[in-house]
Amino acid sequence: MSIKKIASAVGVSAATVSRVLNNPDYRCSSPRLREQIWNTAMKMNYVPNEAARQLKTGKVQTEKTYCINVLMTRMDAASSDPFFQELLRVVESEIHRQGCILSKVWYRSLFSDDKRCRREDVDAVIGRMLEETDSPGDGLIIIGKCNHKALVKLKQHFKAMVYVNRDSSQGEVDEVICNGKKISRIAIEYLVELGHENIGYVGSCHNEARYQGYIETLQDNGIDIDSDYIIETKQTEMEGFQAMEQFLNSDKCPTGIYCSNDITAIGMLKYLNKQKNRYYTPSIISSDGIEEAQYTTPMLTTVQVSKEEMGKFALYLLLDRLRGGHRGNVKMELECRLVKRDSCTPAEESRWCEYYI
Repeated sequence: MSIKKIASAVGVSAATVSRVLNNPDYRCSSPRLREQIWNTAMKMNYVPNEAARQLKTGKVQTEKTYCINVLMTRMDAASSDPFFQELLRVVESEIHRQGCILSKVWYRSLFSDDKRCRREDVDAVIGRMLEETDSPGDGLIIIGKCNHKALVKLKQHFKAMVYVNRDSSQGEVDEVICNGKKISRIAIEYLVELGHENIGYVGSCHNEARYQGYIETLQDNGIDIDSDYIIETKQTEMEGFQAMEQFLNSDKCPTGIYCSNDITAIGMLKYLNKQKNRYYTPSIISSDGIEEAQYTTPMLTTVQVSKEEMGKFALYLLLDRLRGGHRGNVKMELECRLVKRDSCTPAEESRWCEYYI
C-alpha cells in the first residue's frame, strides 16, 4: 500500500500524507484531517516501503512486520485531551518509522474509571474491541491511566503490552512513566518558593499520584491543607472554567493553584480573562507542556513532560519484548522540567478582595 493511495482516498497530496505519518509535530489544516489520514492508513494496513528504506540506508532487514494497537483510556474522542492526543501523534509516527503497522486506535475512557470498571462487564467491552480487528495483533500500547483488573484482562490478549502514563501500573506490564508525585512536588515547591501558603488543587483526587504529591508537599513545608482549596474535576477545559468560577464565588480563595493538567488550567485562565474587573489574580501552575500552554494569556507556567521520549521508548520496549530482548517487566521513568512563564507571580502580587462577588 503506497502513500499515493492513501492520499487519493483522503483527497490530499502525497506530501501531506507523508508529513502526517512521519512528523508528530506537523500541523494539518485541521485536526480532523490528520485523524482522517491515520484512519485511512489503518484501514489499508499501511506499512512503510521497506525496500525503498533499505536502498537509502544500505541495510537489509528480514524481521517480521508487527501489528500494533493503541488504547487511549482518558478520552472517548480524538480531541478531548490535548496532552494524550499529542502523545498519540508521537506513538503513531514512531510506529510508522519502525516499519510496523498501526492496526487500531481505541478510545475507551471506561478503563481509566475504577467505579465504571466495577459496574460494567470489562470482558465484554474487550471482546467487542477485538471484534473490530481481524486479529488482536502483536502488541498493545496503553496511553493513560488504566484500572488494574482491566490491565490484567487486556494483557491476556496480546503478546506484548506497554503502559504509558504519569503514574505506574505497579509492575504489571512494561511501562514508561513520568512520576506523578514528582511532577506535583516540582509545581508546589515553586509556588512555595514564590511565597504562597494558601495553595489550591484542581484535578482528579481518587487514586491519583499528583494529588498525593500535592498533599505530601504541603505537609513537608508545614502548610495546612484546606479542603476549601481542593476542587475535584475530570481534568477538562470546561471543568477548569467551572472550578475558577467556584473559587470566585467562595468565601476564600487560594493565592496559588496547582492544576493537575494544562487543559484544566487553560479553562481557569479563560474564566479569569472573561472577567472585565478582576479582583483576584492567583498564580496558576499545571503539568503536561501541551502546545496550547504557550499561547494563553498570561502564558501558562507548567511542569513539562517529554511526550517525544515517552512515545519513542514505549515502542522500543514493545518491540524489544516481541523480539525476545527481555522477559522481566521494565519500568522506565523519565524526568520532567519546570517551564516558568507569566501565570505565576510572588504571593504579594496576588490581588484578592473578600467582598468580590
